[in-house]
Parts: sequence; C-alpha cells; structure tokens
Amino acid sequence: MRRTSNGILVALLLATPIGAARAVAAPVKALVGGTLIDGFGGPPLRDSVVIVDGERIGAVGTVATLAVPEGAEVISTEGMSVLPGLWDMHVHLMINGHADYAHWDETYPSQFRDVIMPASAHQLLMAGVTSARDLGGPLEDSIAVRDAVNRGQIPGPTLYVSGPFIQHEPYPGTELFRWGVAGAEDGRAKVRRLAEAGVDVVKLIDQDQMTMEEVHAVVDEAHRHGLPVVAHSHRPEEIRRGLAAGVDCFEHTGLSTAPEYPPDVIAAIRERTAQMNRGPLFWTPTVEGLYNYTYLRDNPEKLDGDEWHLGLPEEIVLDIRRSFAHPDRLPYFQATPARKPTLRRKIDQLRESGVQLLIGTDSGIPMKFHIDSTWNELDVWVRVMGIEPMEAIRSATYWPALAMGVADDVGTVTEGKVADIIAVKGDVLRYIDKLDDVDIVLKHGVRYK
Repeated sequence: MRRTSNGILVALLLATPIGAARAVAAPVKALVGGTLIDGFGGPPLRDSVVIVDGERIGAVGTVATLAVPEGAEVISTEGMSVLPGLWDMHVHLMINGHADYAHWDETYPSQFRDVIMPASAHQLLMAGVTSARDLGGPLEDSIAVRDAVNRGQIPGPTLYVSGPFIQHEPYPGTELFRWGVAGAEDGRAKVRRLAEAGVDVVKLIDQDQMTMEEVHAVVDEAHRHGLPVVAHSHRPEEIRRGLAAGVDCFEHTGLSTAPEYPPDVIAAIRERTAQMNRGPLFWTPTVEGLYNYTYLRDNPEKLDGDEWHLGLPEEIVLDIRRSFAHPDRLPYFQATPARKPTLRRKIDQLRESGVQLLIGTDSGIPMKFHIDSTWNELDVWVRVMGIEPMEAIRSATYWPALAMGVADDVGTVTEGKVADIIAVKGDVLRYIDKLDDVDIVLKHGVRYK
C-alpha cells in the first residue's frame, strides 16, 4: 500500500463548530488532566498532559512530569477520556439516511458536491471522526470534496476516497458512481482512470459476477498504482474471489441469513492470515446498521432529533424524513430481523481466523446518520459482540491508520504525530457509549468542538 499524502495536509483554513464562533488555532495548546488512551493498547495514562504545537503533538506526559509551556492555551480535560481522533472506514458522503435510493440518485446529484457531501463530512467531524474512508461516489465530486476538506476549506475528517464502485455492471440509474467492467483490459483501464484522478483506494463489489480474469486485473492494476483494494463480502463467493485475487480489506459481514461462514471460506481466510509477510487481512464488518434496525423501528424517537440536520437545507431534511415515515415498511430492511442473529457468530469466526477488524458503519444508508453511526458501531461491538473496549478503540484509531498507510502520522497520540485528538467526559473503557457526545475535537491541532 502507498502512504497517502492527502492524509497529512495542513488545515490552512478554519471552520465553524456547532454553536460556537469561528475556530481559532493558538500556536500551542495543552490538554491537561485527562486519562489518555493513546491508541497503542497499553494502560491509560492518568493526569495526562498533551502539548499540541501547531498541527502536531509536541510532547506527551503527566501533570507531574511535563510542564505546560508559558503562554499555551490550556484546555482542561479533567474527568475526561482523551484518545486519538476516531476513524470510520466505511462511510457514504453522498447519502444522508434517505430510505429511497432511486429517488435520491435521481434527485440530488447536482447537490452532492456543494451541499450533501460537505454536510456529511461536517457531521462526522462533530462526532469525533477525524479520518474517514468514503467508499463510493461520483469521481469528480469525491476528489473535490476530499481536497476541500483536506485543505481546511470545509470542516470534516481527513478523507480517503474511492470514487465509483467497480463491478460487473452498474445498477440502473447509478452509472454516475458505479462503473461496469467488460473484460480484463477494461477493468485495468477503469482502475487507471481512478488512479490518475488521484483516488486513495479502489472499491470492488459484486466480484462474484465478474470473471476471475477481471477480478485479478482490477486488483493487480490497483496494486501496481499503490492503491489498496476493498471488496464487498456479502456472499461467500465474493470472499473466495477476493481472497484469490489478493484484496486488502473486506467490507460487511454479509447479508445472508446463513448462520455462519462456510468452512471453506474460513479455511481460506485462515490461510491468508497465516501469511505474515503479507501483513494483516483487514475487515470492516459494519454491524450496527443491521443490529440496531429492529430497535430503531420500534423506538423511532431518534429519527425526530435534529443533530442529523446539520448542513442540510430544510427541503432535503423534510424529504429524508418523508422517506422513513414508516420504518417498519422499508424494503431495505425486511430481511434484517433474520440476519441479525447471525452477526455475533460471524464476528467470532472472523476474529478466531486472525482477521483484523476495523470500525466502519455504512454511514448514510437508510436511517443511519453520519452524526452518530460511528459511536453506535463501537457500542454494538462492545455491548453485543463481546469485544473489549480497548480493542474496539484501537480498531477505530491505530489499525485504520495502519491499513491506510499513514500510521507514521496519525492513529495514536504520540509526540511528532498530527494532533487529531478527541476528549469525552467519563471513562470510555467502562462506558463506551460515552462517545455519543464527544466534548472536544481537535483535527490537525485546530479545535472544532
């Protein structure tokens, strides 16, 4: 994988946080008094001091060992957990929870770049997500929004984008952001076009409908350009073909109602994870949307909240609301109650097979909003899937940075790294759902919240 330079651009311009004046970056800041979870997995550091000098972390210590520089802006983190900014490794900036994809795709493409995608990015940042992987969108819009965010012109997490999906044939009406492949050479040409445009990752979907020559061509060409490949894993044959071609990360735990992955698939995953020279096999399971649907269907109060309105014009908010007026009737989720019981077993199979799981949410799908999907994913991992809070946090900080080839600059609270830091009142290692209301967000040393 390549190291993506877009992930370490300085935030040149400032943004406006919710309910606050224009964000102002002091030359030196000091976060003082909190319990630091640095992302490496060791014991938390009590009474921590984190010195932020410009966009980078200048020093890390404790109240007893590290003096605050004279003239620094002191930010009290007493009673808070301090941790690296979160990553969400599977978001869709071009959608905002609307339940009718056909209507959305026909109505709003002209507003993707200037309204909808910036609103999604802003919501993610306010949720404590300082880095995100956007998997699927029109090429020019994806690049433009990524670059505007990464230059600091609009608020949002540092973005890594795939542009259009690569698949056998686009679904009707989705040609703007789904590219079909007709033969191996066409697959290579499509990937070259993405690479030349400057994407950060290639997304492969429905690879079980492609020939193996086409799948190999897409993956090989992406790797030739230093681009990691992520692939859908809804069906066993998608996984088999992805493993055979050497994809770097799989997405989702599958939409099948089968109670577990087939034995041959697990055997192939184990064989791949045993090849230590190839590095980790990453997997973004995106379980919260499936797991939480039935509760949301029966307890839809959250849908009446207004946090997810941030950045969206009133007419779009009203259209989104209308689309899920009857959550129980949405075709998208009709099979979900039968899939829900399979999630824990499939997560256990992946973990037992040596896969490195990453936090990602499919944020933007029906009734799943960028403002709260990430903490909900962490909550389901810990509360339902039996994953230790520290492991879950590392899957949202350290491991995503490694997967994207930028771990030298982000992913942990370490001297010299970019100052992507969040803080939240309380102990997130005991109460992971404290992340539903992040109190402090620093991205590249600039305080946005």
